[in-house]
Amino acid sequence: MKSLRRPRCAPVLLLDGDRAGAGRRSPARVTVSVIIVNWNAGQALEACLASLAAGGVPAPEVVLVDNASSDGSARAASARHPQVRLVETGANPGFAAGANRGAEAARGDVLVFLNPDARVLPGALATLVEALARTPGAGIAGGGLTGEGGRWQPAAARFGPLAHLLLDTTLGRLGARLRRVPHRVDWVYGTFMAVGRDLFRQLGGFDPRYFLYGEDLDLCYRAARLGARTIHVPAARALHGPNLSAAQRFGRGREAEVVKGEMRFYAARGGPGALRVFRAAAACKFGLKTALAAALGRRAAAATYGRVVRACLTFAPDAS
Repeated sequence: MKSLRRPRCAPVLLLDGDRAGAGRRSPARVTVSVIIVNWNAGQALEACLASLAAGGVPAPEVVLVDNASSDGSARAASARHPQVRLVETGANPGFAAGANRGAEAARGDVLVFLNPDARVLPGALATLVEALARTPGAGIAGGGLTGEGGRWQPAAARFGPLAHLLLDTTLGRLGARLRRVPHRVDWVYGTFMAVGRDLFRQLGGFDPRYFLYGEDLDLCYRAARLGARTIHVPAARALHGPNLSAAQRFGRGREAEVVKGEMRFYAARGGPGALRVFRAAAACKFGLKTALAAALGRRAAAATYGRVVRACLTFAPDAS
């Protein structure tokens, strides 16, 4: 797949708060809203908010949605950052529903969804928004991700059930690690994702049937059905720490929840055939991983993979 290149006559992007320099043609003004959905993210939330100052977007609107946290993180963060707009849901409806609440309150032309356990690197916010604005036909853009130690993390994947299971792997993604310019992909992770506000509203936002995991896949798929492209922007990087909220809620069952979210997508958008293919292939894949981990004495990993296999065999599409 060839990388998308900027067109020669692409409009100059002026982020709200910038000024056009002398001799530059009239720019298109873009306002940015950063939406963060929080549930007990602790000190990671403070680091996330602090990172936005160097994101390259002058004074972006920041909407912090708190899904009934019990650790006081949202209140403490909003007190230290009075410019942040706090939206309290009063319950924990999940990421998708919380993100939709934030989008309803946001006023920016571009909505950037950022996990509370992620920190944008200097200039990353501007790089992501600019790539979205300059790429013809793009409606969604996802940034690159690295772990705390600088280790590369995946941030994009494929729609097809077999392509996803067989190629969105450590070996299958070796080439993706080398890419540096924006390029078209099927879908991007919601960890650090920019969406045009008009498109997001046209799509009706994230599907709230996804509590956590699968909502980003679903959004990109529906956008593609409307003809809107999704691009991955490796240069717009964010540091992604441990999945704090998910770990608290699901514990060692987090990987199983990821697969259940994907099965929910295939059931909703691909029909029974796609779900059967994914269920069977995933059960075989993680069954082999379970056996290998057990043979190597990796009991924790074997237990984790075993939970995924059970999820594949017992998942009911209509269950919450």
